[in-house]
Amino acid sequence: MSAVSLVAMAQSQSLHKVFVYGSLMAEDVCRVLLNRVPQSSPAILNGYHRYSIKGRVYPAILPVENDKVTGKLLLGITDPELHILDEFEDVEYERNTVEVSLVDSSDNLLVQAYVWSNKSDPNLYGDWNFEEWKQIHKKDFIKMTTGFMEDLELPEAKPRVATYESFFQQGPGNPAAS
Repeated sequence: MSAVSLVAMAQSQSLHKVFVYGSLMAEDVCRVLLNRVPQSSPAILNGYHRYSIKGRVYPAILPVENDKVTGKLLLGITDPELHILDEFEDVEYERNTVEVSLVDSSDNLLVQAYVWSNKSDPNLYGDWNFEEWKQIHKKDFIKMTTGFMEDLELPEAKPRVATYESFFQQGPGNPAAS
């Protein structure tokens, strides 16, 4: 086997670390998306703020001096799993390399994170609360995520934003028109 083949094989087997700070902190959401719950570690992203988004139940992060976002680091994410996360985060987010601090060891690591792409979005406000999200939105979000994964298998899959909008705009008392 040539050196080029070995390098290509190693790259295709690479594992990623992804900092998550919103719905992906919920093990049930990860299980729907990845068919497993990856090993994780509590982590802090310094120099960012986690915003609520008007009309959305999930958060956004953007750089903000002297602020920090608590979340967790998903470990051992494969290339196909990273692709699923890219599709799930859709065009609203950009996957960037950021530096996080592990809570348990204070080690700093360069990892991937999904940062809100519209840096001057007027719909961003306040703080997003994971505990509140779990109580109010988690159940429906998991249903939406299940629908997203089912649609992802189709030849003309809907983007996640379209899946989200159609699911959450129909509401329990306002079913989607067939």
